[in-house]
Amino acid sequence: MGAKEKMHSIGQPVPELSVADVERAQQHYRDALGFEIGWLYPGKEIGAVLRPGVTIFFRKRKPPFEPAIHWVFAEDIDASYQELNSSGANIVDPLEKKPWGLRQFTVKDLDGNLFYFHHD
Repeated sequence: MGAKEKMHSIGQPVPELSVADVERAQQHYRDALGFEIGWLYPGKEIGAVLRPGVTIFFRKRKPPFEPAIHWVFAEDIDASYQELNSSGANIVDPLEKKPWGLRQFTVKDLDGNLFYFHHD
């Protein structure tokens, strides 16, 4: 049996981001990035936010911690940029065509995690 024959369908990975304060991160992702607050465990050490097709977990950690980097494909990069810009997301690199050919912009959250939104 070849490797392809053994493969079964698996779900999309869910990132878990280190944050200083889970509730603060959830509120920021709701207000600036358009997510809904999913759940928050008692003790407020772990929680989640949701958007159609996307779930992100947050885990409380003591800074300093290594920020995570995520590459996010945006079907309509202009609409995504407008939405996030108008909602107050911290856009640290504006939308532009990069030398490697992607149209891209970068969002940084309150804990330093980066999201590179791109389209070919």
